[in-house]
Amino acid sequence: KICDNLNKNVYSNPHTSKHTEDLIDQVRYEVLQHFNTNTDEYSVIFTSGTTQSLKTVAECFVFEKNFSISDPNDEKQCGQFVYLRDSHTSVLGMREIVNTECIEFILKDELLGNIFWDEKKNKTHSTCANLEKSRTNSLLVFPAQCNFNGFKYSLDIIEKVHNCGTKSSKWFVCLDAASFVSTNFLDLGKYKPDFVCLSFYKMFGYPTGLGALLVSKRGEDVLQKKYYGGGTVKIAMSEIKWHQKRDTLHERYEDGTISFLSIIALLEGFRVIKSLIPYKKDLNTMNRISAHTFTLAKYYYDALCSLKHSNNKPVAKMYHDSNFKNISQQGGIVTFNILHDDGSYVGYAEFSCMATINNITIRTGCFCNPGACQRHLQLTVKDLKKQYDAGHICGDSNDLVDGIPTGAIRVSVGYMSTKYSIDHLLALIEKCFVNKKLNVTKIINDNKNVVIDESKLTRICIFPIKSCGAYKVSNCWPISSTGFKYDREWMIVNRNGVALTQKMSSRMCLICPKIDVERQVLMLQFEEYESIEIPLDVSKCRDNLRTTTLCQSKVCGDRIQGYDCGDKVAYWLSETLDMPDLRLFRKNDQAIRTFKSRNNKEIDTNQITLANQAQFLLINITSVRWLAHRVNEGNESKDSQLDNFIDRFRGNL
Repeated sequence: KICDNLNKNVYSNPHTSKHTEDLIDQVRYEVLQHFNTNTDEYSVIFTSGTTQSLKTVAECFVFEKNFSISDPNDEKQCGQFVYLRDSHTSVLGMREIVNTECIEFILKDELLGNIFWDEKKNKTHSTCANLEKSRTNSLLVFPAQCNFNGFKYSLDIIEKVHNCGTKSSKWFVCLDAASFVSTNFLDLGKYKPDFVCLSFYKMFGYPTGLGALLVSKRGEDVLQKKYYGGGTVKIAMSEIKWHQKRDTLHERYEDGTISFLSIIALLEGFRVIKSLIPYKKDLNTMNRISAHTFTLAKYYYDALCSLKHSNNKPVAKMYHDSNFKNISQQGGIVTFNILHDDGSYVGYAEFSCMATINNITIRTGCFCNPGACQRHLQLTVKDLKKQYDAGHICGDSNDLVDGIPTGAIRVSVGYMSTKYSIDHLLALIEKCFVNKKLNVTKIINDNKNVVIDESKLTRICIFPIKSCGAYKVSNCWPISSTGFKYDREWMIVNRNGVALTQKMSSRMCLICPKIDVERQVLMLQFEEYESIEIPLDVSKCRDNLRTTTLCQSKVCGDRIQGYDCGDKVAYWLSETLDMPDLRLFRKNDQAIRTFKSRNNKEIDTNQITLANQAQFLLINITSVRWLAHRVNEGNESKDSQLDNFIDRFRGNL
C-alpha cells in the first residue's frame, strides 16, 4: 500500500506543498488520537527516534529560573536531574548535556516504593501554592516498560512526582515509552507525563529512523531551544544576530526538512493494526495486542522454567522482576540465559548462532540497558571493568568472561507473533541445549586402559575460496607465512562488496576447487556446469589493473584489500550460485592481516589470509565419530556419513 501510494503520488517538501503539510497534520492527529489525547493537551514533534527525543529534552530543559540578585536571601538553586538506574543508554547519555550539576540516579525499589519522593516532599512540606513560585525545575526520567525484561512501571508515579514539588523546585516527568507503546496502550487522557519519547519503528516495524517527542502544555514552558534550522523561524537576519521563532511548538523544534515520506507512511501503519486487530468488547486495538503478547510471553516463560536436564537441573536462568502473573506489571518480553547440566552458562553468542541457523531472529547482550543488565547478572563495577579489560565491549560476541555471562538472551513478542514461533524456539532449545538421559550400552572388557602413543594425519585439505568446497591434497603441500599455500586466498562477494558465506548461499559448498600446480591454475567445478580456470600467479592480477580492480571488503570486522578476478569467473559464479552480480575477490598478498579481538587488540602475531581466526584448523576424527554417534541417536555411522561430518568442520588437518 505504501509503495502504491508513492507510485501514484508525488509528494514535495511540506515547506513547499500545502497538500503534504495537511497530510502531516493528519498524522499528528492520528498519533494523538492513538494515545487518547488531543492538541489541547499535547504537541507532536517528529524526531529520528527515541534517542533524539531524549536528547532534545536534555538539551532544552530549563533547570534554573531567574533569581533576584538584589535579594540577599534569594540564593541560586540547583534543579535536579534524576534518572532510573535501570534505564536505556540513551537516558544515561542525557547526563552529559543537561544544564545542571545536580544529577543522581534512583533505584527501582525507591521509585516504586515512593521512598525518594516522600523524602523530598517532607523536607519542605510543600503545598500546591508553592509550585508556581518554585525557583528551579527538576526532571525525572524513567521508562514505562523496562526494555531489558519487560517489567512495567506504574504510571501513577507521574502524578506523585508532580505533587512532590517543593518551594525550591517544581518537578517534571520525561517518560521513555519506546518499549511500552510497541505492544501496550499509553493512555495520555489518564496519565500526564510532561514529555513522552517514542519510536514508530518499534510500533509498526516501518518506517525506521522516525520517532516523536510528545510535549504537554505544562512541559512547553520549560523547554528553551537555542539552535534554529530551516523552517523554524518567522524571520532571521544574516548580518545581525536576531531572529523570531515560529509560534507553534513543533514548528520551532523540527529543524530543516522532516522525513515527510516516512511520516505519511504512518497513516498506513495505524490503518493496518486497526484493521487486523479492531476494537472488541471494551478492548481497544493496543489493549488486545497487549493481552496477546503477554499470553504468548507467559506461555514461553512457563515452558522455559519447566525445562530440566536429565539430572533435574534447570535449563534456563531467568532475569525477571515479575512472575508473569499480572499483565499490569509485565510486558511481552522474556529474558534469560541457557545453562549446562552442571550449572555453567552457555554463551549467548553460541545460542544466537543456533537461532540464526534455524531462521530465528533474537536479541542478545545487554540491550543497551547497562543498569538492568548489571543488576540481574549480579555484576559489580569491578566485574564490569574486568570484562572490559578482557576485551568485551557493547555489541560484541564475547559472551563469557571466566565463565560469567556478559549479557543475556531476550525474546520479544509482537502483535504478529504466533504460538508456532514460540514452539519453534522451544523445540530448538530442547534439541540443542537440553541434556537428555541416554541409553548406555555396557561395554564388555572395559577394565583396561588403552593409551595411544601416536597420532596419524589422514588428510590435508585446502580451501582456496572461503566458504566453498575443499581441495584434498594427495601428497605433501607447501606452507607459507599465512598457513597452507593458497588456503582461503579468495572469497566471493555480492554486489554490495559483502563476503558471501554458506549461511547466505548453501550451494557454495558444492563448488569444488582443484589446484593444478604444474599449469599454475585454480580450476572450479560445479555439477552440470562447465568448469572454469583462473591463474594462481598473483602478479597477473597486480599487473593487469585495467581489468582487475583493487577492491575492499570485510572479513570478521577487518577491512580487506584485494583484487577482482574478472568478469568471466564472476558470471560463472552468479550462474552456479543463482545469485546476481557476484564477484571473485583475491586478497592482496602485500597486505598483512592478523587475528584481533573485537576491541582491536592483537591476539596472535601470525599472519592469516581470509580465515576467521587461525592459520590451521585441526579436526580429531575420534571426536567427530563421537558426535556423529550422538546425532544419530546411538546408531553407528557409515564411513560415507562420517566423511560428510568431517567435511562440515572444514578442517585443514
